[in-house]
Amino acid sequence: MTTFDLGALGARVRRERRARGLTLDDLAAASGVSRSMLSEVERGSRTPTVLTVDRIATGLGTSLARLLRDELPDPVVVLRHGEQDVVRDPAGWERRVLSPVRTGVEFEFMRTTIGAGVDAGTFDPHAAGSREHLAVESGRLRLTLDGTPVELGRGDSIAYAGDVHHGFVNPGTEPCVYYLVMDLTR
Repeated sequence: MTTFDLGALGARVRRERRARGLTLDDLAAASGVSRSMLSEVERGSRTPTVLTVDRIATGLGTSLARLLRDELPDPVVVLRHGEQDVVRDPAGWERRVLSPVRTGVEFEFMRTTIGAGVDAGTFDPHAAGSREHLAVESGRLRLTLDGTPVELGRGDSIAYAGDVHHGFVNPGTEPCVYYLVMDLTR
């Protein structure tokens, strides 16, 4: 389930794809998402998982936030709780985008909640040189970076290259809440 407009998401995906001179086939190859799924997302006729939207963003060389919201031009942007984009995955986790989308900025700040025992999946590498910073607020998280697991608990933090496969699993019996900052600047 999502709290964003599927039609707006589709229009943004199409706009970003065309701005990069990509065909649906090109984006399918870059993202690992099928051409038919991309077409349905662009038409707003199918609700993608969070992992699928992230793969599309990665294939476009941008962030999930940029696909959920238009850029905000003001020098100071306040995103009230009710204005923040939230995507919920049927597997039992949600991602709340805390950062605004700004012109020329490929930066994303998110709060993620993963239910007990939930595997959120493995995300594809972002652009070369991208970085991610993660801090666990509560619970336990198994972060896997190119097949190497790192166990994290309440209060732990980690910085790592974003251009690797990275998976997120809550191995605990309580929900895990963590903050993730992605700097996709090249």
